[in-house]
Amino acid sequence: MKVAVVGAGVGGLAAAYDLVRAGCEVTLFEAADYVGGLAAGFKIARWDWSVERYYHHWFASDRHILGLIEELGWRDKVLFPRPVTVVYHQGRFYPLASPPAVLAFPALGWPDKVRFGLVTLYLKLTPRWQPLERQTADSWLRRWYGRRAYATVWEPLLVSKFGPYYRQVNMAWFWARVKARTPRLGTFEGGFQAFLDALADWLRAEGVTIRLRTPVQRIEPRPEGGLRLSLPEGQADFDRCLVTTSPAVLARLAPSLPPSYLDRLLALKSMGAVVMVLALKHRLSEQGFYWHNLPKAAGFPFLSLVEHTNYLSPDFFGGDHIVYCGDYLDPDHEYFSLSKEALLERFLPALPRFNPRFRPDWVRDVWLFRTPYAQPVPGLNHSRAIPDLETPLQGLWFASMSQVYPWDRGTNFAVEIARRAVRRMLEHNA
Repeated sequence: MKVAVVGAGVGGLAAAYDLVRAGCEVTLFEAADYVGGLAAGFKIARWDWSVERYYHHWFASDRHILGLIEELGWRDKVLFPRPVTVVYHQGRFYPLASPPAVLAFPALGWPDKVRFGLVTLYLKLTPRWQPLERQTADSWLRRWYGRRAYATVWEPLLVSKFGPYYRQVNMAWFWARVKARTPRLGTFEGGFQAFLDALADWLRAEGVTIRLRTPVQRIEPRPEGGLRLSLPEGQADFDRCLVTTSPAVLARLAPSLPPSYLDRLLALKSMGAVVMVLALKHRLSEQGFYWHNLPKAAGFPFLSLVEHTNYLSPDFFGGDHIVYCGDYLDPDHEYFSLSKEALLERFLPALPRFNPRFRPDWVRDVWLFRTPYAQPVPGLNHSRAIPDLETPLQGLWFASMSQVYPWDRGTNFAVEIARRAVRRMLEHNA
């Protein structure tokens, strides 16, 4: 079977892995000049490791991506430090990722802390998410955690993550975050790009054709069966095609899809992401904090500050201290059109709030990355809105992070959804 995979993110690479092992002739198309999609990294001359464009890590519970790495025999290259995540409250940062940290958090009284622990434990132990998708996270969390804990901890998270849509997000999405996440955070030796490049090299060695800088322009059914892909240099025919891009991109590529399926694709909401990466001469968080969750109401110009080199040694990056300033935003937000220099001017005045000694001349280099598709927005009863992996166009399949629900987007569930689509494709063909 001749199969095209559109998109060389981690999902597309995982799909190609299973397809070639099943004996298929696989061609992987990618518009960018690198593999990895949203998980990709970049590297400059003075660094030994790559830095992700959009901050990434794995959780200890991420069995799908870690299982793939195990299959490849690379598990010894996975590292699991335990960095410190903090929340902002009245001018200070406080850890909140463990029971002792919750007990020490001054924003909550003792009744709030006991309630916080019991409700979190309930969510950890609850096996079924389906009843929760009938309620919004806003109403459920407000009711069960209580007004103070919700306003201090959870509401700022929802506002930062989903902006104007935060009251629409269902509780199953929140349940999945509590259920699946762990304090230990993993990465790959050399950075995510080292893993992605190694997987791409493995695929090439097994006979997969990876065509970078080759955007697919259109996917149409052939009268005699199969699919025809329009490419910059012409056309190519395949028996099957798996698209791993965003719903909007699939709708644009395959206008022959029935209106009912196209409407589902276009009805899915998502937030974009804007991430500025700074290479600093000095450490920013002297307490060694890694992930800073920031409330928009406190006047920060971004939702999180992540000091990568409080997670991994700056020795991997030529002594640079790597800091991410990131935000989830509507794709029409002004941050998507501002120049790098203008956005840096917005961000720099906030950095002394993390370290009063910070000066602009600490900044050695700046990089800016933006994507309009980064965080799906799951509304009430979202499971009914998800497009099927098998599209109505014969031979065309779709696997995206908009379909991993109730789980949150990330490389782990990108691998899971892509491999599930391949299993179904192969069973369908049997």
